[in-house]
This record gives sequence, structure tokens and C-alpha cells, in this order.
Amino acid sequence: MTLPVTPAAIQTAYERIRSHVRRTPLMRADAIAGADVTFKLELTQHAGSFKTRGAFNNLLSRTAPAAGVAAASGGNHGIATALAAHRLGLKATIFVPEISSPVKIAAIRAQGAEVVVGGARYADAQEACDRFAAASGALTIHPYDAVETLEGQGTVALEWEQDQAQLGLGALDTVLVAVGGGGLAAGMAAYWRGRVKVVAVEPEGSRCLHAAFEAGEPVDVPVYSVAADSLGARRVGALPFAIAREAIDHVALVGDAAIRDAQKRLWADYRLASEPGGAAALAALLSGAYAPRPGERVGVLLCGGNVDPASLAAL
Repeated sequence: MTLPVTPAAIQTAYERIRSHVRRTPLMRADAIAGADVTFKLELTQHAGSFKTRGAFNNLLSRTAPAAGVAAASGGNHGIATALAAHRLGLKATIFVPEISSPVKIAAIRAQGAEVVVGGARYADAQEACDRFAAASGALTIHPYDAVETLEGQGTVALEWEQDQAQLGLGALDTVLVAVGGGGLAAGMAAYWRGRVKVVAVEPEGSRCLHAAFEAGEPVDVPVYSVAADSLGARRVGALPFAIAREAIDHVALVGDAAIRDAQKRLWADYRLASEPGGAAALAALLSGAYAPRPGERVGVLLCGGNVDPASLAAL
């Protein structure tokens, strides 16, 4: 089956955005659960997460009207869209739910975007954003259910593969990737299809891709997790699901306690400040939700670092 996103399209997206995004580093981790582990530090990306890649790919490949751009976000996509719009001279209006971190809301405003807070969860913010775009004509930048977004997020895999080889670390066997609406994991899986096993990681309380696999189609799920502001989509995107069912191996579920433990481990052992969603992939490895075979080369994507220092200190 031909996927809606291809490695060639991801390569083109990378050439388009490479001067606007940071080539994030790799870090060789300690052996974990008998595996040879490499972190990709996407939490050091501009705006603090991988979302910057998809935002720039959208804005550089589409034409924004005078009304500017609009996006709904739990926080990270909003920061990334606001940053990309600011650097490209575009007006941005960002809709966020009430659960969004004050740190993330402040970061969006710092980029000059207008922030509209309303609704309990991400889905409420998306509905408000859609109404605004319909009335104003603003260009909607979807966080995970758009080809341009998926192509941009897929550049994480392209860059990782190149740097893994350049550093002599050997080809990856498996990569663990956190899932919110599915855009990141699907974009990376589209690039690596048939070559690297991609395992999606979701919080037990926010499992839209897991539920879609069980139902055979995207379905609504309740959302309640410590990582809900970044991994809190009520329903997996249609495009990500079309890719996931062909190119993602399976979903590993992790509890909130495991996510918090992973945050603590990242700070204590590596001095990496990760938000809960950014630590979810590592939580799968530490908790045993994903059990590697001895010597398996496992990549762990640390996808976001927009954490309130006070909440990290409280851990």
C-alpha cells in the first residue's frame, strides 16, 4: 500500500525547512534493560519540541492570507506555530485548552501570537480554532492531521538516521516515539517503513491510537493523564492512523507514575529537563512496557522540553 507520506516527500520537506530548524543532537545513553540506547534530543529544538518542523513545513509550502494563521494546541504546537509565524512575518492566533501549562501559554505570547484560552481539553480548543478559521479566513495549521505536518515531523527520522551512521552508532533496530494525535510517530514510521521498527508509546489515560487499533478505525477516547497537555488528543488523526496501521509495530502503554519516574531519571542521570510527554517514550523502556532483546539498538525520542521548572523541582 502506498502511504500518504513518502520518504521522498520527507526529504523534500527537510530541504525546505533545514535552514529554519535545529539539527538536534544524539546522546548515547547508559544501557537500559539490556539494550544499546540512543536518545535524540528533540527537546532542544527551537520552541522546545519537534513541532517546529511541522509548523515551518506548513508555512513554507502553503500561502497564508491576510488573516494570518490559526492553530489549536495543548501548548507545544502553539509555541512552534507562533515562532514560525513570527519569523516569517505572519499573524498567528493560537487556541489552547484550560489544561495548558502557564509556561507554554507564556511562551506562545512571547512570540507575539494572540492566545485564546477556552474549553477543558484539546478537542475544545480545536473546535474553537475551526470556527475562527471559517469566519476569518485564517490558514489552519493542524498539529497532526495534515500531510505537511506529517512530512515535517518525519524529518526527525531522516536526520536521526544520517547522524546515527555518521557517529558510527550502527543502524537502529527499534525507535520508541510518544503519541498524542499521531503525527510524529506516523511521519517517522512513513520514513522508516520496513527498515526500523517503530513502537508508539501512549499514556494509559490517553490512548487514542491504541483504541483505534482495537476498533479498526479512529474513535474518541477519554483523556486523563499527567501528559495530557501534549499527548491529549481525543481521537487519532485519520492520516496518522492510515500510516500507523501499515508502518507502526504496536502501541506500548505507560502509566503516569512511570512517566514521572522517567522525568526524574532524565534529570538525575543526564541533566535533561523534559516535560511529561517528552519522557513518555523512555518510560516505556524503564517500566518494561517495551522489553528489548539483549543488545537491541533502541532509539528513544525525547520530544519535548517545555516543562515548568517548579513542577520538575517538585519531583
